[in-house]
Amino acid sequence: MAVGWDQLPGWADDRSADAWGALLRGCDRAGAAWRALCAEARLTEPPDDRAARDWLVQRLQPYRVEANDGNAAGLLTGYFEPLVEASRTRRGAYQVPLHQPPADLGRRKPYWTRQQLDTLPAAAAALRGREIAYVADPLDALVLQIQGSGRLTIAEPDGSRRSVRLAYAGTNDQPYASVGRWLIDQGQLPADGANWPAIKDWARRNPQRVQSMLWSNPRVVFFREEALPDPALGPRGAAGVPLTPGRSVAVDPQSVPYGALLWLDSTEPLGRRPLQRLVLAQDTGSAITGAVRADYFWGWGEAAEAQAGRTKQPLRLWLLWPKAPPPAAR
Repeated sequence: MAVGWDQLPGWADDRSADAWGALLRGCDRAGAAWRALCAEARLTEPPDDRAARDWLVQRLQPYRVEANDGNAAGLLTGYFEPLVEASRTRRGAYQVPLHQPPADLGRRKPYWTRQQLDTLPAAAAALRGREIAYVADPLDALVLQIQGSGRLTIAEPDGSRRSVRLAYAGTNDQPYASVGRWLIDQGQLPADGANWPAIKDWARRNPQRVQSMLWSNPRVVFFREEALPDPALGPRGAAGVPLTPGRSVAVDPQSVPYGALLWLDSTEPLGRRPLQRLVLAQDTGSAITGAVRADYFWGWGEAAEAQAGRTKQPLRLWLLWPKAPPPAAR
């Protein structure tokens, strides 16, 4: 439903100019509806937030996003890019491997489950020689797989330290199952308290049950290693452009097209402060389904991890779409 700009909560208070870089990066993969606007945007550098908002108001029309049943209320979750210490070789505390896709991944559908890869000799043999690096904590490996990418700080044999990115390279085609849901069903965590900090705390207190928890999720993600040319940018999302902390979201592309500008109305974790800002649809995820649904990219580091792990907030969305060009003069 088309609405006026005055119906977007907090529109006048956003630091909209901060989203300009994310907008321009999205323009590198822009669809037909955005090409004219992107051509203008590349020639524009708004001097301040008000100028950025005025530019957008002149060229875009807001539409309230609703589910098929007309419900405009949805859910916001969060994700982040993990930062993990790793080793090139299995040594000392570094015993948990991160793998490239196995050579026979495309020939076996679905592929081995997580438990089978850990326990069956034939399954384990398929991963032999595919190790990228090793981490010390199996939960670090799990969170890298849940988030789909991450950064590794690797101690090289010569004593130097190097940061690289792990990028998503495929899965075993098994269904994803939440370890948080498993802990709730096991009576280990309350239904409203199965966030990532609580899961990590439970694992520290119950090391003998961590393997069972991990096996409850049969899905495994495989990676490829990439250079990290610009540490200020996140990994490439499903739309093919680098994610921007606080300005990129994952959506259901069946409901919201990649590259679209969105106005997001929610709150930060624990409901302390409004979270109202201009964001771009630049990624997706298997758990992101439906129109009024978004996963907010918090960035990387401990603060981002804490925020992402606790984000489960009510959400309203507005799609900001280019206005139809005026008819040609006759």
